[in-house]
Amino acid sequence: MPITTEIFKKDFEEKFSKMYAKELNEGSDLERYQALGTLVRDYATKDWIETNNKYKSLENKEVYYFSMEFLLGRLLGDSLLNLGIRDICKEGLRELDIDLEILEEIEQDQGLGNGGLGRLAACFLDSMASLGIPGHGCGIRYKYGFFDQKIIEGSQVEVADKWLQSKNVWEIRKEDKCEIVKFGGIVTARNIDGRLKFYHDGYEVVKAVPYDTPVIGYENNVVNTLRLWSAESIEDNFDFSSFNRGEYDREINNKSYVESISYILYPEDSFYEGKLLRLKQQYFFVSAGLQSIIRNYKKNGGSIKKLHEKISIHINDTHPTLAIPELMRILIDEEELEWDEAWNITKNTVSYTNHTILAEALEKWPVNMVQELLPRIYMIIEEINKRYCSMLWDKYPGEWHKISSMAIISDNYVKMANLAIVGSHSVNGVAKLHTEILKNKEMADFYEFYPNKFNNKTNGITHRRWLIRSNPDLTALLKDTIGDEFIKNPMKLVNFKEHLKNKNVIESLYKIKYKNKEKLAKEIYKEKGIVVDPNSIFDVHVKRIHAYKRQTLNCLRIMDLYNRLLENPNLDMVPRTFIFGGKAAPGYHLAKNTIQLINAIADKVNNDPIVKDKIKVIMMDNYRVSLAEKIIRAADVSEQISTTTKEASGTSNMKFMMNGAITVATLDGANIEIRDEVTDDNIIIFGLTSDEVLNYYKTCDYSSFDIYNNDSRIKKVLDNLIDGKYSEDRNKFRDIYDSLLIYNDEFFVLRDFNDYIKAQERVDKLYRDKEKWQRICGINIAHSGIFSSDRTIREYSKEIWNTKALYKSE
Repeated sequence: MPITTEIFKKDFEEKFSKMYAKELNEGSDLERYQALGTLVRDYATKDWIETNNKYKSLENKEVYYFSMEFLLGRLLGDSLLNLGIRDICKEGLRELDIDLEILEEIEQDQGLGNGGLGRLAACFLDSMASLGIPGHGCGIRYKYGFFDQKIIEGSQVEVADKWLQSKNVWEIRKEDKCEIVKFGGIVTARNIDGRLKFYHDGYEVVKAVPYDTPVIGYENNVVNTLRLWSAESIEDNFDFSSFNRGEYDREINNKSYVESISYILYPEDSFYEGKLLRLKQQYFFVSAGLQSIIRNYKKNGGSIKKLHEKISIHINDTHPTLAIPELMRILIDEEELEWDEAWNITKNTVSYTNHTILAEALEKWPVNMVQELLPRIYMIIEEINKRYCSMLWDKYPGEWHKISSMAIISDNYVKMANLAIVGSHSVNGVAKLHTEILKNKEMADFYEFYPNKFNNKTNGITHRRWLIRSNPDLTALLKDTIGDEFIKNPMKLVNFKEHLKNKNVIESLYKIKYKNKEKLAKEIYKEKGIVVDPNSIFDVHVKRIHAYKRQTLNCLRIMDLYNRLLENPNLDMVPRTFIFGGKAAPGYHLAKNTIQLINAIADKVNNDPIVKDKIKVIMMDNYRVSLAEKIIRAADVSEQISTTTKEASGTSNMKFMMNGAITVATLDGANIEIRDEVTDDNIIIFGLTSDEVLNYYKTCDYSSFDIYNNDSRIKKVLDNLIDGKYSEDRNKFRDIYDSLLIYNDEFFVLRDFNDYIKAQERVDKLYRDKEKWQRICGINIAHSGIFSSDRTIREYSKEIWNTKALYKSE
């Protein structure tokens, strides 16, 4: 029976009274939100069960997407949209004197990720469900997530993200689906009837408890599953006698030690224990996930020898790479397959996405750590490496350096990217430039050896979250002009281009953006107590704080503009509001120092009467998905200024483009493909090309000191870092200064500085022509459909996973 307003009201009131045993008008907004979320999950449950029953037939190959992060954000709005009942619920709640938007704001962002990697995984789950592709997520249910960021006296302070403090209404604990994960111990081999069998003794046991969250497809009755694993101690191991003797710490400490595996995302790894915990996390969730998948597959009648024909395991970056030896362990030790057959199944089951060329992110683990923590897994990795290196020796006899660099185990480390390449049938980059760099530079030896494994799959974003739900006014304009086909087929957005000669459409674009800017201005005042002008250019730089993402370049540009205003307070310029957001890893000093610099500039500029409100600088605390939705739809300028070759793809660039911001960008990652879509006239490009950057690295003839000594503007802003202008402590920003001069500016900030200034002058000039600016914004919106994750997932499905949808999608 279709859900009507009256049915919804009845269901909601009943749900509330059953949960809280009181009248609806006596409840708090939090209780109303929890009742609503639980009811919406209940509405999806019938389709969830039916979807799972269809998958049990084994007719369709299923995909399991393994990722350390799933940055879901809030789920209520997405769930209502995808079930097709948002308007019904909104009206029903209004009749009950409840504001849906207030309840949506109460929901906590799920603390399951940090940046683009995790948000990509969330978008991919949405697209798989919406396209009817049998695809599920597998990860960790972090108790405290990454961290909540507070800006206190200009510095980042990390506090626990207690996102589970209130009940998570979207998850269902599946106690009956628990798995056992083993750490440590001793492995021995015995010859039993001519077959070598391995026995694992003296290990530490951790119980992996799954929590399932429904992933609802857009109006198609498909509900896939995100399964997240929580680490718990085995209750049977509880020593009642010692506890009763008063030895409380022993039992409590053991419980905390086990459960710490799923406490936080990316524990600090600058010391041995932190590295060990990260390795534990990675094995914990891939072992639990694979055991669960194979158990379910066999229960439904699947032949283990045909696993690769019915199951795809996709590893999102190197974090889940231990899925390869773990699958081998299960196939050999538990299913008793021979090595060659198990290896063939494993390679054809696993596929791998590489997200970075940064050495710091290409994980490697000390051999002794892997041996001690995962003795059987290390034995399997060692055997994989032995057989693989034998193949390398046959192809490259005597080329010891090449073989060593390609080996999985070398220099007393286990190299996870190498293992991921060797143990998978597909290796993909996430933008055309990134993939070419992998093939021709960073992984050229592997590409030579495995030319058919490498392919490109440019990232995408779910337009249902980042346009339809988060920007309803723009969505309404699109529906009025081009119809609603773009909701299921985002490529239809290109038809919007035909309407950009209509002055009414241009005016509507302006009004929509202005309204979104007014909302963000109120949010900024609420959170920061700073008044910003919606008539100013909202110039936005929000992403993880990292040297290669070059928030420092943006800071230097603002410092230079401030100097010019001090020299000429009547400088002819369009007022700008510079908006920053992003977290720095707790142990990353330079990134945290950059946050201090942003806030020091803000404190100086925002309180200087000479500036006359021509510029304002804002650093928003705790950048997260729900905040991103508010910022992105209000942005005029999207700052995508990473050092060329360093950003694999980017996805915020796509979100801003889809919401009508103009991109200021280097030719890096997916910025190139955005430029190719909108043409040079509708994006502002600056900076070194990839060839120029790679040539600098090759020749080592870059000198930041030469630039500093020969450019008075650059010299002045750099000197401002240490002359007391932004801090009485002249050493406060010394490390940033030294990174640019003493350590020769690794990411070419100074080399790109003047070109970046010119790019910003183009922005200023363009913005003065209101009609032209809005037309360029419209062109960006029109060409954003290709960057929908629906397109990306179709490519993965056809070219990597070889799976089909439950039904023929449009």
